[in-house]
Amino acid sequence: MELAQLRYFVAVVEEGGFTRAGARLHVSQPGVSAQIGQLERELGQRLLDRSGRRVTPTEAGRAVLAYARAALAAVEGVRRTAEEFSGLLRGRVALGLVPGAAGAVVDGFDVVEALGEFHDAHPGVEIALSEDTSERMLAALLRGELDLAVVGLGREPPPGVRVQVVLDEPLVAAVRADDPLMAVAVAGAVPLSALRDRPLISLPRGTGLRGVLERACAQAGFAPRVDFEAAAPAVLVRLAARGLGVAVVPSGAESAAAPRTAAGTERTDGDGGSGRLCALRITEPELNGRIALAWRADGPPGPAAHELLRRLRSGAPGGAAP
Repeated sequence: MELAQLRYFVAVVEEGGFTRAGARLHVSQPGVSAQIGQLERELGQRLLDRSGRRVTPTEAGRAVLAYARAALAAVEGVRRTAEEFSGLLRGRVALGLVPGAAGAVVDGFDVVEALGEFHDAHPGVEIALSEDTSERMLAALLRGELDLAVVGLGREPPPGVRVQVVLDEPLVAAVRADDPLMAVAVAGAVPLSALRDRPLISLPRGTGLRGVLERACAQAGFAPRVDFEAAAPAVLVRLAARGLGVAVVPSGAESAAAPRTAAGTERTDGDGGSGRLCALRITEPELNGRIALAWRADGPPGPAAHELLRRLRSGAPGGAAP
């Protein structure tokens, strides 16, 4: 049995005839027919039904077809991998991001810049980007559906996943200057217990930040009352600025950044004093939000993903090649 015979067989099935298969493969129709006949004799089974206007696989042919396709795919994988190791990087890398990660630049960690440099160096590699919650992306990593991911860490990563933390910031409660929470703030900080029964604005469940908030509240003896959810911290802060509740966000969130005062961090939203947004540190306990680059512990699946991981890690705080 030869690979050419399997290639001819698959082409005849997909094209529905010997002539069209020959044209696709740049082989004469008699040549295709002769190779298929030889394959059928070797296997001792008729693989194709030639009685109709369109050639179709027999029951045995349908069973063989899946294995023929798999064999051809495996050979293509061998060829592609050899090319990658010889410096001709090709293939596809699937990268997952928490919402907003593509626009963030932290201590030299710049996803967009790293992707641009990678594409310039290896234009033959397809990069597939997607956004999702951290929990779903970590599960997708373990299933092999993602090669790399930038996730929020609410706890230790699951077994089988390695991470490199690229951002570790305290969480703050962002509120309007006229919010009742300001009355209990001391030196720009409020205890976690002050958020009990308050309308909170948070990232969705499944995100690292939301996990940190829920576990801390559970340990403090209450469940957080989350009235509004949004996928990006900047949106959470805007909702808080409209007086819709207390936004729990990382202290470095761009929309929360403003000059510090004794009452916290303030920003004027254009409607006088009530529109000022204050970022109060959460204490007792202090909460931190972490963003990390994640990959499978056994390493990326191929040279292309390995090279992208190396570039991302080298640009991250404390970066090093894997």
